[in-house]
Amino acid sequence: MDDEWTLRSLALRLGVKHSKVQRALDRLANAGLYDPMRRQAIPHATEEFLLHALKYLHPIREGAVSRGIPTAWAAAPLRDEIAATGDTPPVWPDPRGSVRGHAVEPLDESLLALQASWPELAELAALLDALRLGDARVREAAERHLRERLRLTAAMPLE
Repeated sequence: MDDEWTLRSLALRLGVKHSKVQRALDRLANAGLYDPMRRQAIPHATEEFLLHALKYLHPIREGAVSRGIPTAWAAAPLRDEIAATGDTPPVWPDPRGSVRGHAVEPLDESLLALQASWPELAELAALLDALRLGDARVREAAERHLRERLRLTAAMPLE
């Protein structure tokens, strides 16, 4: 997403209603995770929330085996780093998916539609799924990737 976003452009890119984006940003600001004046996330608070609280607020459970889109350690960026163990991978259920695995619900239903058109967002969602679902080794790799992405975001200049 470029630096010159609007609520409407973000809603359009996410495929959700403008009011959903507004409510989400209001909740993030109230939680101290988003600065509405600077129009950006607060990196340290966001990192703390994602690494330590998300798995309790949005627990994830593996469901039945189904066709879907790989997530967590079975998706980029972790799939090239975490050696396949032969375990059935976690997938977001989708009949058009290319992989059979244990179904896990994405954090938001709009992620399925966005995974092809916004791969950076799909990778972030996969990292968050890895934090919520993975073993210690997977969580450590996901934390490292997430911290790096948050550092890059924090270093971006404001216009």
